[in-house]
Amino acid sequence: MMNRRKFLQASGAALSLYHLPLSAQAQSDKRFIWVILRGAMDGMSALVPYGDPNYEKLRGNLAIAPPSGADTALKLDGFFGLHPSLSALNDWYQQDELIVFPAVASAYRDRSHFDGQNLMENGGFQPYGERDGWLNRSLQLMGNSRGLAVGTSVPTVMQGGIEVESWSPSILAQPDDDIYLRLGDLYSDDNLLASKLDSLMRTREEIELNGMSMDMQGGGRSNGLQAFVKMVDAASNLLAVDGGPQIATLELGGWDTHSAQGSVNGRMANQLRGLNNGLQALRDGLGSKWENTSIVVMTEFGRTMKVNGTGGTDHGTASAAFLAGGAVKGGRVVGDWPGLADKDLYEGRDLMPTLDNRAILKGVLAGQFELNEAQLAELVFPGSAGVDMLEGLV
Repeated sequence: MMNRRKFLQASGAALSLYHLPLSAQAQSDKRFIWVILRGAMDGMSALVPYGDPNYEKLRGNLAIAPPSGADTALKLDGFFGLHPSLSALNDWYQQDELIVFPAVASAYRDRSHFDGQNLMENGGFQPYGERDGWLNRSLQLMGNSRGLAVGTSVPTVMQGGIEVESWSPSILAQPDDDIYLRLGDLYSDDNLLASKLDSLMRTREEIELNGMSMDMQGGGRSNGLQAFVKMVDAASNLLAVDGGPQIATLELGGWDTHSAQGSVNGRMANQLRGLNNGLQALRDGLGSKWENTSIVVMTEFGRTMKVNGTGGTDHGTASAAFLAGGAVKGGRVVGDWPGLADKDLYEGRDLMPTLDNRAILKGVLAGQFELNEAQLAELVFPGSAGVDMLEGLV
């Protein structure tokens, strides 16, 4: 049976959809890196809306104080600040190399990690609605461009008709956050098993908060943040060379903060610090390639506004996203803020989405590789003609 792309390739309309807009040399100098934060990052911790009068009331002891000194939000403008662990991103914002998006979501409105991640990666309009990923489909439009997946496996977003390169850490790890997420979904309807898993997770978090890692108990095996450092080093080495891959993916898990989340210190602060340091190392490793690089950082969905009974937050809807790089026209907050009054919350509990993540991704792919609107709406993100791309990002 002929699939959508084969049909378009066989039709006259495909001539305009599949034109190659950049010369091979111009394309080889570009770099686009998609960083996937698995587990649903709490956007209210990463990007602090300290100017909203309802923020501190809703967040309670997870609130980050307004900019005033050490251990307070890093001021972006008169309304938003970054978590104090995100010092490198703050520097990039001041250097016009970072755009922040405050209320981003995919088309997904339920709260399963794996359905949400799959939709975010397949780029369609429903989980598992596409068998390949939007980055692989982008590579299909870019001629001889190369893709690189850095992680323990090739993620859905990179799977498809174009074969991509891959690199994974050589040290075997103990069960990672992905395993715990799957168990959480599996046990969600079983109170006994769910409580046992929650007890295990609390013990794991307490160990990590005390400067140790369960993943290191068995002879020096690396935890998620340590593995991320290894992945960043590998990615930057491969992307920095002339003729290296143009598109790459990186992954960082550990964002499912149902308990002991913390504010300026604790588990969330450690996660954000690891992300910050990894992205800084990536910039350093890219060298001169940084000036032609754009990096998008996204998660599958956000978390609840209110703190739960174990000092964490539960699965939510909108979260923050980031676009960084030397190619970025930064120093801006892009997107509408929905507000945090009760009437403004999604289903009375979550940050309301005001921006489709595909609008960001379309804008970056168009600006970075000159993919046109027809390609983006019909092939890369099928069925997304109603999602206008954000122009002028890069």
